[in-house]
Amino acid sequence: MPGVVSDRAPRPASPPPARSMRGPHAEVSSGSPRPQPTGRHSAGHCDARAAARRAAGTRGAGGRRGAGGRARAGARARGRARLAARTPLGPAGRPLRLPLPTRGRGSRCMCGNNMSAPLPAIVPAARKATAAVIFLHGLGDTGHGWAEAFAGIRSAHIKYICPHAPVMPVTLNMNMAMPSWFDIIGLSPDSLEDETGIKQAAENVKALIDQEVKNGIPSNRIILGGFSQGGALSLYTALTTQQKLAGVTALSCWLPLRASFPQTLSAHYTAFTVDCRKWKKCGPIGGVNRDISILQCHGDLDPLVPLMFGSLTAEKLKTLVNPANVTFRTYAGMMHSSCQQEMMDIKQFIDKLLPPVD
Repeated sequence: MPGVVSDRAPRPASPPPARSMRGPHAEVSSGSPRPQPTGRHSAGHCDARAAARRAAGTRGAGGRRGAGGRARAGARARGRARLAARTPLGPAGRPLRLPLPTRGRGSRCMCGNNMSAPLPAIVPAARKATAAVIFLHGLGDTGHGWAEAFAGIRSAHIKYICPHAPVMPVTLNMNMAMPSWFDIIGLSPDSLEDETGIKQAAENVKALIDQEVKNGIPSNRIILGGFSQGGALSLYTALTTQQKLAGVTALSCWLPLRASFPQTLSAHYTAFTVDCRKWKKCGPIGGVNRDISILQCHGDLDPLVPLMFGSLTAEKLKTLVNPANVTFRTYAGMMHSSCQQEMMDIKQFIDKLLPPVD
């Protein structure tokens, strides 16, 4: 069976093994064994009593339990084991308490879709938030990993929002249900695209931007970004919204529904691209983000979204917005993932576009 495509963000190293349940003062001796108890509490005596209880179907005086009671206890134990196996662990090896989707209204995703999804993972500003970064994870992932990454490069006045995609079947992965912003049919340039799903997801992201504007952060102080599928959605949203944004960080991704955008400019218009004033008149994007700044990053060894896709996307973007504001960076040896240098470039890009305000 072919492997499942996933865009999970890099996670911290595995936590150290947990301490023994016997406590920090428990002694482990490699010498002679401990003396065994004798008499009424000896091993042989206890074994005989246990065998008698099993034969009688009881647990001793004051704690009698028949076959039905044992079955119920076993079912409870198995249920606890299944719950523990599904509970993710945090960096310290403790159970990680994540907001799980329920049917209640309060658990709906802030981006306004009609599928239940956990509330976004948020890295709050250290002081009053005057700017925000909304970052969309990749296929099969959640926002938690990227929230941890942004916590490492945070600026005190910026709020970082990493929403979670709804769970849906993905055609590319044999219709397995997983977090996904829209359906993916294939990875080749001529693969069919989920046009309805992409457009609906973009509307959900626009609703999330509107929510931050209501919270007091102007849209031109918001950077939209994402990795892989999330990066593709961030590009499409920025190019189709009427909300003026500060910029886009598009990592290891492509431009979806590229045929729906204008074709390459004629030579006449291309000749004027060096003049920003004339570009505002002739640029094909009719919205407010014709001069938006875009940082596009890609690994040169990416096996899932090849570097060629990134290069073609960068060239397409330069025909849609002011080409002087499109930056395309590649990283030697990087696969479909992120690296420290890329994160530092992202931080520099964010801090330049979202400086502190008094």
